[in-house]
Amino acid sequence: MFRWTAILTSAALVALAGSLPAAAAMPVAGLHTGTGSSDLVQVQAKKKKSARTARQKEIDSSIDSGTVPKRYRSSVPKQYHHLIPFAR
Repeated sequence: MFRWTAILTSAALVALAGSLPAAAAMPVAGLHTGTGSSDLVQVQAKKKKSARTARQKEIDSSIDSGTVPKRYRSSVPKQYHHLIPFAR
């Protein structure tokens, strides 16, 4: 039970660290060197925002269902797979 709680807590901390504002995560003040660079920054910001939104949805569904996302399965030794609720 403790390991399952620790894994969910770790997943929540990873998500929390990933939810920083785009300006804090990637300072872009020195990147504006000519035309078109602001378009690149905007595309990168949209990409990060959509990835962050998808990650948050995954975390919310994991919390609601009481399971651990399957992408963490490879980081857990096989002998402990039966202890972790990857799916219900």
